[in-house]
Amino acid sequence: MEKFKLRQIISADIEKELQQVGFDEGYRVAASYKYKYKNLKIYDLTPAQANIIKQTAISCGADCATHRDVITGKVEHSDIILGGSESELKKIAEKLRQQPFKLDELGNTIIESLNVKKRTTKLVGILNVTPDSFSDGGLYFNPPDSQKHLMQMVEDGADMIDIGAESTRPFSEEVVSEEQVRRLKPILEFIHKENINVPISVDTRNSVVADFALSSGANIINDVSGFDFDKNMVNIIAKHGAGVIIQHSKGTPATMQVAPQYTNLMEEIYTTLQEKAEYAKNLGIKDIIIDPGIGFGKTKEDNFEILNRCEEFLSMDYPVMIGVSRKSMLQVQDNNNELKDTLSIALSYSLAQIGVDYLRVHNVKLHKKMLNLIQQV
Repeated sequence: MEKFKLRQIISADIEKELQQVGFDEGYRVAASYKYKYKNLKIYDLTPAQANIIKQTAISCGADCATHRDVITGKVEHSDIILGGSESELKKIAEKLRQQPFKLDELGNTIIESLNVKKRTTKLVGILNVTPDSFSDGGLYFNPPDSQKHLMQMVEDGADMIDIGAESTRPFSEEVVSEEQVRRLKPILEFIHKENINVPISVDTRNSVVADFALSSGANIINDVSGFDFDKNMVNIIAKHGAGVIIQHSKGTPATMQVAPQYTNLMEEIYTTLQEKAEYAKNLGIKDIIIDPGIGFGKTKEDNFEILNRCEEFLSMDYPVMIGVSRKSMLQVQDNNNELKDTLSIALSYSLAQIGVDYLRVHNVKLHKKMLNLIQQV
């Protein structure tokens, strides 16, 4: 007996696949949503809300997982996982708009989450004015070298430059604010003098350094501690009307890689970043970027889980930045930056494909070529 041929389709362009089987052209776009499946986790619902959502999902051919005691009313609140095709989720959302218990608001939120536009990936060039950074420590410590490298990254196509005066590699120690300012001053003065109009981010956990940097022309503060190291950081950023990159980390650079553990890795990172972003927003900060913090209090397995599930962070209302460039997760034993850049590109490619907003990289030129290739496809 001849066996049937089966092929699993893993493609964002399901419309093209429908076309190839001869599907009706006039209905092709609308039908494509029936083949795009999503799982949505919704938090802290009452039993009444959860039950209504579950019954609505079932009526639309989808499903909804709730706490087992939702039906008995023995729990006060339950998280749920709502799963279905985009077409089914839209039908569910439309029905929820007619329901009580504020479920009309949830219906609107689900519709908004389904109407996400394709994102364009931008490049953030890394400039370490430090003697001890893990990849290029000392190469750009002297002002003439840092100035030349900055100009080269701008020429290579960097959309933002992230300048760091303190190494935050694993097991590194804090650099006092006075020394950070001393290292930053020449490059910030150069940027002002040369009228460089690429956005400038300064990578610091210290609010005194942030205050100096923003007063000297920087536009954004990249706080790898996510406001945990210096509680005044958020106030300084708000005072200047500047932007912020909020990164998730666990512990300090000196301790973060000492057996980090999570009960639910993605849940903890997502919730922490969401809460901190909302906190910053409520204080008047408008330009907010989130970063799940590859290598900051994460095991190798944690890092790859983040990369494999990175698309989950795109469901937040904030741009997402990822930094894998030359990190230890690449498992290159010596300081072979050429090999590190090759492996970094391999990981960055998939991140760009799903639409991560910013890639923080050392080799801007190589990554720019990769992005140009993707755009030509």
